[in-house]
Amino acid sequence: MEYRPYYLAREWVRQGHQVTIVAASFSHLRQNNPSISHDYTEETIEGVRYVWMKTPEYTSSISRIINMISFVRKVYKYARQMLQDVKPDLVIASSTYPLDNYPACKIAKMANAKYTYEVHDIWPLSPMLIGGYGKWHPFIMVMQWAEDFAYRHVDKVISLLWNAEGHMRERGLQSDKFVCVPNGYFPEEWTADKVDLPLPAEHQHCFNLHKDEIIVGFAGGFAASGAVTTLVKAAVELKDRIGLFFVLVGKGPEQAQYEQIVKEHHLTNVSFLPSVPKKLIPAIIKHFDIAYLGGVHSELHKYGTSYNKMTDYMLSGKPIIQAVDEPGSVVERIKCGVRVEAENVKEVVRAIESLSGLSIEEREKMGLKGKEYVEKNLPWSKLAEDFLKPFV
Repeated sequence: MEYRPYYLAREWVRQGHQVTIVAASFSHLRQNNPSISHDYTEETIEGVRYVWMKTPEYTSSISRIINMISFVRKVYKYARQMLQDVKPDLVIASSTYPLDNYPACKIAKMANAKYTYEVHDIWPLSPMLIGGYGKWHPFIMVMQWAEDFAYRHVDKVISLLWNAEGHMRERGLQSDKFVCVPNGYFPEEWTADKVDLPLPAEHQHCFNLHKDEIIVGFAGGFAASGAVTTLVKAAVELKDRIGLFFVLVGKGPEQAQYEQIVKEHHLTNVSFLPSVPKKLIPAIIKHFDIAYLGGVHSELHKYGTSYNKMTDYMLSGKPIIQAVDEPGSVVERIKCGVRVEAENVKEVVRAIESLSGLSIEEREKMGLKGKEYVEKNLPWSKLAEDFLKPFV
């Protein structure tokens, strides 16, 4: 599922607020979708009230658009019923696409409530750059009208993207209406006992075997978007480097390609390990000396990123190589690692050589900057408070 709205809602409930999430019955972001037979089906999960709108499933771009339109239309239809059930003080439009802003603004006006647009990705710029749509495509034009509408009417924009204000102001947002609230973490998931959880035998054997080497690690999905290919190609360049080993933990469609590179170059400095449950991520990263985070070339990244993987790496106190086109990223700002150009193998090699050339104490000192930053700024309880502060 998409965890951010749930995490924030759960924290708000713990802080004494009443929260209702209005959601479509089908989304590709969920592993399991609710089974409902009619609109306005209510459910309570850990104190959070959910109202499900029945929407069609989708497998293509066209059917996804139908799903979007169906949801927005039904939110309009049931707006008055929602206001009979609960009178909101704050209405949040939080879908990836901006169409929700129309009914969100209407409901906020009817309730005399504040209204905000929570920006996860910049639409329609994202589908234009990723999907190759032109600005005069009917779908893009509709999304552009919705984005511009939101920026003209919101009380505040809450953005995961720290550097997106310039773009938003170009589209009509006033200068005092931008607030960045990134993704966070739960301290209870990073206690000492969680970091020391036992690993599967295969994983523990690998780390034991290479405990005297500097381990450059990656933990996550083996997808093209993560540009792990760049790290594997860096391992090719460093195959004769003594005392350096690469461990990639995860699964995904790109794994066969990584393994083919290893086979072609007869690499003995790379190991692939199966993915592990989320609760074991702290225990995995504990064994890394250097952590890798990559991305493909994208103009979108200049507006900022909020990778959960980055937070995990920082909490583990590991120096990070961030191969993402994000000038001024948190890695650069707090100096908890090195940022290089996306998909640039030579720069990744140089970063590995630079960090592996440091003493253990120097790497620990660098990694500690990231850990301290996250512990101070990114607990979900604090972010939930930060989200609401502009509306108090």
